[in-house]
Amino acid sequence: MSEWPIGVFTSVDAGLGVRLDVVKELQIPTVQIHAPHQETRTPEQAEEFLGKCADAGITITAVFGGFEGESYASIAETARTVGLVPEETRAARTQEMKEISDFAKLLGCPVVALHIGFVPEDRESESYKNLIECTRDLLDHIAANGQSLNLETGQETADHLLEFINDVERDNLFINFDPANMILYGTGEPIEALKKVGKYVRSVHCKDGTWTTGQRGVDWGAEVALGKGDVGMENYLKTLQEIGYTGPLTIEREIPHDREQQKADIGQAVTLLTDLRAKLLG
Repeated sequence: MSEWPIGVFTSVDAGLGVRLDVVKELQIPTVQIHAPHQETRTPEQAEEFLGKCADAGITITAVFGGFEGESYASIAETARTVGLVPEETRAARTQEMKEISDFAKLLGCPVVALHIGFVPEDRESESYKNLIECTRDLLDHIAANGQSLNLETGQETADHLLEFINDVERDNLFINFDPANMILYGTGEPIEALKKVGKYVRSVHCKDGTWTTGQRGVDWGAEVALGKGDVGMENYLKTLQEIGYTGPLTIEREIPHDREQQKADIGQAVTLLTDLRAKLLG
């Protein structure tokens, strides 16, 4: 695979990400996929999806976990419901993530990923210590499948994410860096954060956003089309170059309610990234 192949976030059946026919039409060579619902995480489904990807010349680079009951309605609601952090669902979701790892193995994909949630700030708390143990247990299962786990950025500061990775003490835990999320959640300047966590970055999202006009960390920023926000795409790619990242540039545009606009924005993002790649890589 060449350096910085273009990618896009898509889905088997869960409705997140752009549809596979759009990926094919736009001739995008790599995808990250949102894991399907439990009843369709089967060998038959994996074989069928792999067939569609093979026909279109598409490589699957990561399988993202997500869970019933997650809500991104507000930052507070996200903190309460997302990932492995909520204690009442932690054990069940850890088990489901193991099953998603098994499904990714059926797809021949060596990377699984997720939003782990808002990691507790108090590293001495029982909740934090238990989260460390659950994450280690999950990572050991993932390692047995020959895989690594990439945590998506945004819900912690870069410094706290590094503390968590160091505390987990497993060599198959890495980062999926999403610069827009740092802006949307108000957790830090994305380029500065990328430089801090660079050695752990194994996959990225190319997504853009604008800072909230309200209170950062309380009120959402806004996701916008690539190149229209506050990330600074050329600076972002230059920084990826500086940290030695050569993997896919995976476009994420989270407006599934407007498929035509989503497709148009992704097409425009492909052009922008292709032009920047040519400029920076020569």
